[in-house]
Amino acid sequence: MSTAIDAYVRQNEQRLLEEIKDLLRIPSISTAPEHKADVRRAAEFVADKMRAAGLENVEVIPTAGHPLVYADWLHQPGKPTVLCYGHYDVQPADPLELWRNPPFEPVLENGNLVARGAADDKGQMYTHIKAVEALHAVHGKLPLNVKFLIEGEEEVGGESIADYVAENPARLKADVALVSDTELFAEGLPTLCIGLRGLVYTEVIARGPAKDLHSGIYGGAAPNAVFGLIELLSKCKDANGRIQIPGIYDDVRPPAKEELDSWARLPFDEAEFLRDEVGASRLTGEPGYTVLERVWARPTLEVHGIAGGFTGAGAKTVIPATATAKLSLRLVPDQNPDRILDALRKFLEANAPAGISIELRVLSAGPPLTVNPHHPAIEVAARVFQETLGKKTVFIRSGGSIPVVGDFATHLGIPSILMGFGLPDDGLHSPNEKFRLENYYTGIRTVARFFEEYGR
Repeated sequence: MSTAIDAYVRQNEQRLLEEIKDLLRIPSISTAPEHKADVRRAAEFVADKMRAAGLENVEVIPTAGHPLVYADWLHQPGKPTVLCYGHYDVQPADPLELWRNPPFEPVLENGNLVARGAADDKGQMYTHIKAVEALHAVHGKLPLNVKFLIEGEEEVGGESIADYVAENPARLKADVALVSDTELFAEGLPTLCIGLRGLVYTEVIARGPAKDLHSGIYGGAAPNAVFGLIELLSKCKDANGRIQIPGIYDDVRPPAKEELDSWARLPFDEAEFLRDEVGASRLTGEPGYTVLERVWARPTLEVHGIAGGFTGAGAKTVIPATATAKLSLRLVPDQNPDRILDALRKFLEANAPAGISIELRVLSAGPPLTVNPHHPAIEVAARVFQETLGKKTVFIRSGGSIPVVGDFATHLGIPSILMGFGLPDDGLHSPNEKFRLENYYTGIRTVARFFEEYGR
């Protein structure tokens, strides 16, 4: 273990804290057009810090959307090359009234750095840049080759980076990608994620009458787009959470017994999960599967929002002409996004209520993936993580999706090391998002040590 790296991080803790605070103050909300300049400002901030860390060929790359940031350091011929990925864009902070402090004014609370983007993904992404800085400061060079590709559209589908990866395989050629956009299974427990669910994200538009109608004059005869959409969505899943779309489960590959046995040994408490993370009266989902199976290894269908009709103050008696729902499916190995979309489209068309026409718009579609835990780089990462935190590294899956990991596998032919430093209760996408400050420093040390060991 590199005590010199540890010492460097300890000596610079306050500066490292102030730097990440500066980045967190930039409201780089990629979904909001009014924040386009802020997103660009965040990209420039990242590029400046890359240069200061000793990275070369730093470039802010314009796209049809928000910029990518590229950098590299390639002075170790014969040594491996690691492609570091992260994102500097963040989710909107709404609802603002639920934040204890303004979301873009980072504060420390009980050892946690609280701000939008603290854990997802500014704090975690920044550990890679600071690991490079630490290695340059301690050794004057890096122990291997690195390339960085940081995006500003992860929270809006990552279309620009997908195109860039597909079009630039030679520039991005590497042996492995390093992604820190996941979490530890529990505080102090080194965790590598070796599976991600895929994601199909859609809009379902229901249309009834040609225009909004008076419910007194036409009620009882005219189809209602909002009610028709609700009726259709209710057919997609039964009361036990089992998806009713024909063929949806045909290609699902169950986890191996070895993997299921390892999940059973994880320090997971269902009651704590319900109380501390979900906060509902009970959990739901398919009978016959554990909670971890349901969130990691089973497909899901969720409705994220419905819009249509009149929702303002007071009364307006209309029969809505249109209604829209945001609907997604999470996919697991070996489900194919194109086949799932085809099955969804056929189901919606076949089950549309009388008088209601349906349009399906696809906003994004990415496949599920798994990573071989015995890949040499992943074995090194597991050993280094164990040495850093003093506990054996566990291997888990994630119910979430990181589309670019699939792009790296498809276009670059490389696996991704999903080495995250967040915690399950960090509140990603929620008010009062946080990142454990000690985990920020641990991330810098761990990434630097991984570079050292993999470089050997």
